[in-house]
Amino acid sequence: MATMQSVGITGFSDPSGYKLLSLPKPEVSDPKDVVVQVHAASINPIDVKKAAGAMKMVLKDKFPYQIGYDCAGIVQAVGQDVTRVKVGDEVYIRLPESHRGAWSQFAKCPESYVALKPASLSFDAAASLPLAAMTAFQALNKYKGSLVGKTVFVPAGLSGTGSYACQLAKNVFGAGKVITTVSTSKVPKVPELLGDGVVDEIIDYTKTNPADTIPPKSVDFMLDTTGQSMEFLSRMVPETSLIISISTTPSGKQMQDAAVVKSANSAKIPFVASTILNTLDSVRKWRAKRWSVNYEYMFLDPSGADLDVLRRHVDEGKLRPVVGLTVKLEDIEAVKKAAMTSYQGKGGVGKTVIIVDVN
Repeated sequence: MATMQSVGITGFSDPSGYKLLSLPKPEVSDPKDVVVQVHAASINPIDVKKAAGAMKMVLKDKFPYQIGYDCAGIVQAVGQDVTRVKVGDEVYIRLPESHRGAWSQFAKCPESYVALKPASLSFDAAASLPLAAMTAFQALNKYKGSLVGKTVFVPAGLSGTGSYACQLAKNVFGAGKVITTVSTSKVPKVPELLGDGVVDEIIDYTKTNPADTIPPKSVDFMLDTTGQSMEFLSRMVPETSLIISISTTPSGKQMQDAAVVKSANSAKIPFVASTILNTLDSVRKWRAKRWSVNYEYMFLDPSGADLDVLRRHVDEGKLRPVVGLTVKLEDIEAVKKAAMTSYQGKGGVGKTVIIVDVN
């Protein structure tokens, strides 16, 4: 049996326990399967949190456990019913939970998750996009009505998801004003990395409290990338505004549904845990309602069709990748160090990309 190198773990662990494993190379086993030779993968907070056991109460993971959801590469084999792509195509993917393992030399998943990568992008750049850009895109789409001319607030605008949310808000959704927060050293990097005019107001959160800087009742949409949703309720436009959080916690039902829908190895979430999650979510919604603000937590719903849309936005110059660091798959110490930065929530710039040697 052919083997491949893959970053993984033999028991739940923070990045210090990551290993370079030799595992069976994936092969087509379903008519809809696509097997990809991975050229690059990226690091997301969910990758490292889940490998540390963040969802073990809902998902019964098997070991060895392969890490990573985002990758870009070349299609090596397809099942007989695959129509979206063909052997030799350059693609990018947000792998579903059932086929997790992007930090590997090869990956496999159903064709519905696969999309042709933007032609203008390298594999490294393309690998930075799927999870973060698709999360931002789906979140902005939840606003009822048009965001044209409206005010959008995205804390941490040089984070993975934040950097793509700012660009999409301005360049695709037509926001009139985009506000973000960064630390002092990153202020000049915002126009440099995201493009001139993408962000209209940059708040240095080390010098000013953003909740004091933003006028009351002025923000139409907030993408909460930092878990601070509740601090900005008074800054939201009453009745019509929306806060989408990807950084607080889901309700118990959302957690259960996400696990059941996305994975065959899901388990029933324990009653006490579900009750706690439901209570926390209900309290946030109640607090938001007191300010006449709509609030919800969002899980990403990975989709090759959404990646097709994002490819067009890249090709039209409306969305550019933000890659802050690259490391090599075979340099496991560098991978561990980069992953630990994400695990500890330290503010890197953009995405970290893992380069896979295909020679």
